[in-house]
Amino acid sequence: MSFFEDFAAALDTEGIESRVNNDILFVPISSDLEVQFVEIDPLLPAANVYIATAEDDDYDAVLTSVVFSVEDAVKTVASYVATDQIVTVMRDLIEGTDERIEDLTFEQDEVDEDSVWAPVTDAGLIKVDFEVIDGVPTAHVAFITMGAGFDELVDTAIIDIANRAQEAGFGEEEIQLMVDDTLEYLVLGHKEVLELGDFTDFDRLFDVLSLAADQAESWEEQMSSLVEDEEEVDFYDLFGADDEDDDEFYFDEDEEFDDEKN
Repeated sequence: MSFFEDFAAALDTEGIESRVNNDILFVPISSDLEVQFVEIDPLLPAANVYIATAEDDDYDAVLTSVVFSVEDAVKTVASYVATDQIVTVMRDLIEGTDERIEDLTFEQDEVDEDSVWAPVTDAGLIKVDFEVIDGVPTAHVAFITMGAGFDELVDTAIIDIANRAQEAGFGEEEIQLMVDDTLEYLVLGHKEVLELGDFTDFDRLFDVLSLAADQAESWEEQMSSLVEDEEEVDFYDLFGADDEDDDEFYFDEDEEFDDEKN
């Protein structure tokens, strides 16, 4: 049997459709995506791998890799199938197509394109990270919260720091840097994560997300690192010493601002 015949038989065993035309084996992944294998050496064997997307009735193919065995070729197809499943689920989450998550508004993470998140409380969110593990598309789910009352804490910190910085004569850019550093400091100090597990059954994933949305406020109350009557947080430690004179407000690591005032 030829390389393509062995490859097609292996795909058929996995329940994956394929077709051969001349020296090209086509594997449809979705309605607008297919993988093409172009044989370049029938004896070695070897084949170039192209990913092709549908544009009108034509496919624009891009070389992505080369395979040298039936096993590698099957793994390549499996990875594309898994990735397409992840893309489909992420689209369903973002568009809210399932009634079980109709009250959730998911957004794609700006840094990690394989992650989505949705706010579920004033200071908490559900985060779903996708990856392919051993050829299997997998979703990792977590509930992340800053704790009940975090918004009030942030508002107080920003107002307090901005007022003291203005009194000390700092400019808008310096004040914004202080505020940004303070927010980072507060997030690191109050962030709590409740791991909800890994899921390969995406239908079950939607059930889990629905339950997580219902339980979020209760979880947040139990996880909160903030308690009533908690002593005021000393935000100024973030920037260096805060001596007894309220008019002295400075960076411990960068004294150029003091030099400018003097």
